[in-house]
Amino acid sequence: MLVLAINGSPRRAGSTARMLLATREVVEAAGAKFVFCQVSEVLAELKVPYCTVCSDPCAGKCFSGTRLEDVFNLMRQADGIIMGSPVYFSTVSSHLKAFWDRTRLLRREKALLNVVGGALTVGGARFGGQETALRAMHDMMLCQGMTVVGDGYLGDDAGHQGACAQEPASEDALGLQRARILARRVVEVALATRGLRDRSRVTGG
Repeated sequence: MLVLAINGSPRRAGSTARMLLATREVVEAAGAKFVFCQVSEVLAELKVPYCTVCSDPCAGKCFSGTRLEDVFNLMRQADGIIMGSPVYFSTVSSHLKAFWDRTRLLRREKALLNVVGGALTVGGARFGGQETALRAMHDMMLCQGMTVVGDGYLGDDAGHQGACAQEPASEDALGLQRARILARRVVEVALATRGLRDRSRVTGG
């Protein structure tokens, strides 16, 4: 089983990355492979970092042969995706939005249908737009047909929309705890729904 951690922060070692990396032990303890993706580095290789709808339907020619294509191939194999972003004006970072806008080909292929997704975010204040940023990530995943879960787990509590922390996340013990609970939920539901993904991938969506 494969779980991708997608970091939408421009900082590879910032608070959002800290939250995402806190999920690694949980994912690997469940026997799944954990892969960390730094969105800003992938986008930096592109001539135009944002989608211009250069072809409709999307043919993927704008990222062919780049690291972005490699990441998309991983996403095609993923059982779960944990997506993270810092809060930028009550929503996600421009890096994450630009990255997700490029997934038009995956949507046409139904490649992420039934992939389990969870979201986490870090704000500069305790109530700094975290829930609206989570909602934006949920909407992005739902538009791909993904199965979206929050940070609820039977051994913990029913949870909320996802894991939220206040900057710096390294000092937010509760935020890190919620990230681990979110990971447990993503893995649990990914295991339970594996047959749905196997079936859709065999039939090509």
